[in-house]
Amino acid sequence: MLEIKTVCGNGIGSSLMLKMKIEQLCNENNIEANVESIDSNAAMGANADVFITVKEFVSIFDKGQKVLVVRSYMNKKKIKEDVLDDLIEISKKLGG
Repeated sequence: MLEIKTVCGNGIGSSLMLKMKIEQLCNENNIEANVESIDSNAAMGANADVFITVKEFVSIFDKGQKVLVVRSYMNKKKIKEDVLDDLIEISKKLGG
């Protein structure tokens, strides 16, 4: 199962909306995933297969962490364009 964390400044608004959109994409594309929304401070010490956020937060992550960038927290079409192919690829690598 793919462990995904969606990240925004406070972990309750934007990242929660993104979490719901990512869950929908995963369900629609048969990607088995556990998706959690967290704030940027918690993300710095968190473990996940992939973190999804906007470009403003990319710099908080270590080089070893897999980070996908979306242009919007809420626009499902843009989110799909930005991350779906990568999520499918990561899921296949993990055996999902």
